[in-house]
Amino acid sequence: MLVFTFVSDVPMNSPMRSPRGTSWLCPAEADRSRLLDMERRIKPVRVAAMGILGAALIASGPWVGWWPVVVLLVSLAAFAVVDYRIERAPRPEYRMAAGWALSQLLIAGSIALSGGVQSPALCWLAIPVVTLSSRFSARGVAAGLLLTVGLLLAVTFGLDHEAVMDDPSNLIFALGAIGAVGILTTPLMISDQENRSDARIDALTGLLNRHALELRIPELELQADGSDVTIGVIVADLDHFKAVNDQHGHAGGDDVLRATSARLRTQGRAFELIYRIGGEEFLVLMPGASLQDTIERAETLRGAVSGEAVAGVAVTISCGVSVSRPGSFDFQQVFGRADAALYEAKQGGRDQVRVRSLDDGATELAKLSA
Repeated sequence: MLVFTFVSDVPMNSPMRSPRGTSWLCPAEADRSRLLDMERRIKPVRVAAMGILGAALIASGPWVGWWPVVVLLVSLAAFAVVDYRIERAPRPEYRMAAGWALSQLLIAGSIALSGGVQSPALCWLAIPVVTLSSRFSARGVAAGLLLTVGLLLAVTFGLDHEAVMDDPSNLIFALGAIGAVGILTTPLMISDQENRSDARIDALTGLLNRHALELRIPELELQADGSDVTIGVIVADLDHFKAVNDQHGHAGGDDVLRATSARLRTQGRAFELIYRIGGEEFLVLMPGASLQDTIERAETLRGAVSGEAVAGVAVTISCGVSVSRPGSFDFQQVFGRADAALYEAKQGGRDQVRVRSLDDGATELAKLSA
């Protein structure tokens, strides 16, 4: 279904969805993509790790008490809240940082309830530090280490400074473990960031990724500069993809993403560039395409996905379309328009194509819709 929206300009304060932008924890969009990817990988491992800690707490219950088990259950519930629709959050990194900080607070609470500086769980504060570098950049790692050391001092010196002064070895060993873990995981962070920045192909779908897009944009800007070339942009997003994951599991969701990508690639043409820019979000660049070309291609892609089950699952896709002005290519502007059109397609019932036109595209759109 094709729906036209005639808008000559999209104000900067528009409520329409736009790229999330950067933040203190994620200085670049690639940092946010890395965080979300690593969170998907860590989630099942985290559950297993908490199971091991729970077994240790239960086995030690007769000696250290049962309150730490309750604290662990609260931690599990807190992460369930943090994980809920985290990929849709405007700033998922802050939700993840809050969940991580809460886990450290709960561990600190367990230490306080089980003996303070004499607690056998003292070194457990080092466990979440392992995951810091897999999620955050250097500044996030530094902030996490400072919080961890502060909590360690609070549940030792803060509770019984005399006991610490009498025998500081437990505190020293815990500080050493936290510092060593933080330092040892830093090369892993650097290696992961470098490998991700070098890779241009999305490992799951085989499509081009965000890094490839970032490299391509300057080339298109140079090609368009001073010429009469226009560049079409399509932003497409699978509808209700969370329901697919809920019903078929993440493995089933991955199958749908792979099959959808293959179908999009098959429907595309040689000069079109297809990227996976998010979990279930895709972008198509069409150098030299007019607005009509771009609209028709978007409708073809929508029909290819929505017309037949993908990997055995009935799914639909919504598309937003825009096109650059002749003689220039401002990617952020054109992407913002297409992304706003995608938002309208979602709000308007999904499984449709919507268009955000430029001033010089309104007449052409009017003819098409007549």
